[in-house]
Amino acid sequence: MFIETETTPNPATLKFLPGELVMASGTREFTSPEAAEASPLAQALFDLGDVTGVFFGRDFISVTAAPGVEWASLKPQVLSLLLDHFVAQAPLFAAGTAAGISVPAEADENFADDPADADVIEQIKDLIETRVRPAVANDGGDIIYKGFREGVVYLQMQGACSGCPSSTATLKNGIESLLKHYVPEVSEVRAA
Repeated sequence: MFIETETTPNPATLKFLPGELVMASGTREFTSPEAAEASPLAQALFDLGDVTGVFFGRDFISVTAAPGVEWASLKPQVLSLLLDHFVAQAPLFAAGTAAGISVPAEADENFADDPADADVIEQIKDLIETRVRPAVANDGGDIIYKGFREGVVYLQMQGACSGCPSSTATLKNGIESLLKHYVPEVSEVRAA
């Protein structure tokens, strides 16, 4: 088995491509060792001590290194764990719990959508799903719609994109421009 790696716009994060399906649907982000207990693989990656984030996408795993950690020393350790996991065909999540199931909320209470905006919200969600998510996944992350209120779209970046120095530019210059072009009701995009 050969696992490819790709850099991401976030210098602290590398994207690992095992050449097979990681998650059949959805994504899952782990931002702490406690959260990683739901996944033996994520837990093993955090146990390396130099990992601060793990993100499972459809066909990739993004791993974020702690500040000051050089990928030259961490990358072989991560590759070894990933190879062992995929060669053994080990489960991605711990059996017997619902901890591996993650259903992101459509919107937090702070970003409650107005039913009068249903058509606009549907257009926004469709553009995010078809145009934005694939591009963000290429960079080792994901984007989650959190809400729309008074012309402002609230989005949450995950994986490599959540701590990326260029995530603000991505939100403002890329996503905001796209949404404003296709949905005139959108006046701004903000991180949630």
